[in-house]
Amino acid sequence: MKQETNSETSQHACHYITFNTVDWVDIFIKPVYKYVIVDALNEFIGRRGLTVNAWCLMTNHLHLLLQAKDGTGLAMIERDFKRITSTHILEAIELETDLRRQWMLERFEHSSQSLKKLEKYQVWQSCSNPEFVDFREPMKLREHLNYLHDNPVRDRIVRMPEDYVFSSAGDYQGRRGLVNVKVIDMEALIRGLIRNGGAG
Repeated sequence: MKQETNSETSQHACHYITFNTVDWVDIFIKPVYKYVIVDALNEFIGRRGLTVNAWCLMTNHLHLLLQAKDGTGLAMIERDFKRITSTHILEAIELETDLRRQWMLERFEHSSQSLKKLEKYQVWQSCSNPEFVDFREPMKLREHLNYLHDNPVRDRIVRMPEDYVFSSAGDYQGRRGLVNVKVIDMEALIRGLIRNGGAG
């Protein structure tokens, strides 16, 4: 039986996490809303020491492979990220000429009332189900990266993952993307694990 290590239970380990909008509302269709997420990710990377290894923003959810800085737990990062992006999304909705404005606000207000929240609007679902990602298991890590980056291909938005702007797929092909991700060098990771006798 595999013994659980501290890193597997730590709030500061690497995790695969998904943030979903309430009622699966397709907010992230217009660029103005998409850039709220881009800007927030770069803000958290630059000011809060968050490491984002991969990301992909779809119309109603955000996939992330990330690591929280020591002293800043994942739960705190999630809480603050949802709070800040909710505020900026709502501000953008008020300023943007969007035929769906009233409908989206009604869905957010209904969700907040259903959950008995103090805030008038609830943009994000409460649960995110973070999944620990063990860098000692590179095949599973690669599966997570492929699944994350293949989202827009599965939805037939693009033919190749790297052609989708609002993800880190391009970064893994040597192109600089919109978010300051820390690309995982899979080959170097595997070589290091083999040297240490721990490739899985």
